[in-house]
Parts: sequence; structure tokens; C-alpha cells
Amino acid sequence: MSSASGPDIAVVVLMEYRTGLHLLWGWGRFLFGRLALRRFAGLRFAKVMGSGHEGGFGLRPSFTRHGLFCVFAGHESADAFLQSEWLRRAQPHVKSWRWLKLEAFSSRGRWSGHEIRASAAAPVDEPVVSLTRASIRWSQTLRFWRMAPPAEAALAHAGGCTLSVGLGEAPVFRQATLSVWDSVTSMNAYARSGAHQQAIRAAYDGRHFSESMFVRWRLLAQGDRHAG
Repeated sequence: MSSASGPDIAVVVLMEYRTGLHLLWGWGRFLFGRLALRRFAGLRFAKVMGSGHEGGFGLRPSFTRHGLFCVFAGHESADAFLQSEWLRRAQPHVKSWRWLKLEAFSSRGRWSGHEIRASAAAPVDEPVVSLTRASIRWSQTLRFWRMAPPAEAALAHAGGCTLSVGLGEAPVFRQATLSVWDSVTSMNAYARSGAHQQAIRAAYDGRHFSESMFVRWRLLAQGDRHAG
């Protein structure tokens, strides 16, 4: 991983693979993709993740949806990755995909020991992205997952949320939530809502997490593609 200078610029790619041999190709990318990512200049951090059923947050996994989270040293490295042959080779195999380019304006915690540096100005009236991830202590797994359904239901009906995805490095124990909002106001309204606030308070009171990270981002650019 690179230690080159420049702000932390994140790239998130969400892919839904076609079935059949395309799905086998996708699983090969999921299992070995992180090794190939190491050759990209300016890469500071990378995670290849699975998703819950239909992109949700439950224990039932999806076999067709994968996510990729990368942090690069500056805009140039991030843009080079988005335009890379490595990503273009995936296009014939996917049913749909979406990418986001992000810069953090608030960051707390660590992910596998890595910190995201906040460098962006806080947005006023523009789309924002929230990323929450945690390593769940095995002794607290049951209590954590009992709280997940109400929080997920509240997110699904939250005003101003244009996208929400459940992701995970490993089933059950290492989970992440990515959500896109039309404004900071909408995001804060959900964060302070009953089910979500109760889940967060209980998680910390019960020391559910061995490691956690909460990051809020400016949405610098985005794009999507759907198969015809």
C-alpha cells in the first residue's frame, strides 16, 4: 500500500454480476481481487466485500453482489483507477454497477488499523455519504444482530436516503453500511432517530465492537451502468 502524499480520496464500486459463468468470474475477482489491486499507484487501503441479500443488511448473503472500497493518495490516483482496464474488464460480466468518488469531511475510528484522514470542507446543501463499519466481538454477535432489523427498517423509510447497501468483509462478524443522502440534514435526522440511536448507544454500552469506523463524505462524483 502506498504512503504517497495527497488527500485520502475513496472510490466505492458496487457490482451485481450476471449469472452462469459470469458469476464464476465475479467470485474469482472477489476472492483474489485485492491482490491485483496492489499494483495501482497511490493505493493506500483496499477491501473487497460481499453483500447481504438484495443489498440488505441481514445474515442471508447475496451470491451476485460485491463491493469494492479503495482509498487513494489524491485525485489523480483515484481517477486513474476509475479509468483502468482492471475495472473495464468487469463490464461484460455485470448486470449493473455503481461507483462513487468520495472525500471525507468527518472521520472517527479505524478499519484494520487504518485511519481515514478528513480533508474536505463540510458540505452545506449537496449529497453526502455515510460509511459505518465494525468488527463485532464474537461474544456480542447475537445481541448485535437482534438490533439490526429495526435500524434497517428505519433506514429503508428514512427521508432523503437515495441508496443504502449492507456490505461485509466476512459473514456475521465484520460488517459495513454505506448510505447516500440528499443532504447532511437528512443524514443527521436518521442518525438521531430512535432505532438507529438506540442501536449505537447499546453497541457502545455493551462494547459490541473490537474496532469501528464512522466516516462522512462529500460525494465528488458518481456513475452507474445497467445492462441492456
